[in-house]
Amino acid sequence: MIAMILAAGRGERLRPLTDTTPKSLLEVRGQSLLERHLENIRDAGISDVVINLGWLGEQIEARITGGSKYGVNVQFSPEGDNVLETGGGIHRALPMLGDEPFLVVNADVFTDMPVPDITLSDDHMGHLVLVPTPDYHHGGDFDLDEGLVRNGDAPSLTFSGVAVYRPEFFKDCEAGRFSIVPMLREAADDGRLQGSIYKGLWADVGTAERLAALNE
Repeated sequence: MIAMILAAGRGERLRPLTDTTPKSLLEVRGQSLLERHLENIRDAGISDVVINLGWLGEQIEARITGGSKYGVNVQFSPEGDNVLETGGGIHRALPMLGDEPFLVVNADVFTDMPVPDITLSDDHMGHLVLVPTPDYHHGGDFDLDEGLVRNGDAPSLTFSGVAVYRPEFFKDCEAGRFSIVPMLREAADDGRLQGSIYKGLWADVGTAERLAALNE
């Protein structure tokens, strides 16, 4: 399996910290978010990693280089000033992600979650790891029903930013900037999205206040 870490975002709600430092290189408890993810991926036995680059991406490339100091092989998928969002970023990186299901991790989450050991059923396009919705979110994203991710009127679970997708999930997409969320909604409606719940440490490092709280 190949892993992709989504690290291209600007991090507007983390300004002014992200005016000079990419969001994924912000530190929690003495280690950057990105380097923590790389070590976790390595510990799961995954050796090949793709990182997309956007805002201040040159700092990420300079810090991580080829990934050898973390025990992985890293390739970069640069997006320049035209950050492509989740769907567009994954779609652009597809030539590097191989023909088998691949792992995707949002760089801006802090968690002790081990990389999930997932086998996709033939008729499923992906698997989302969900978490109980934290107090700072105004509502959840999805529900889980007998191992399938579902849309609901008052969903109780939040997408953790950790998922496995088949490359075929993106085969009809056009290059450019787009979110993966509508694709996930449609797949959930069609019963083609597996899911599981993680109840351990997880936080969306989306604001300076949350970052400070994690570092207390």
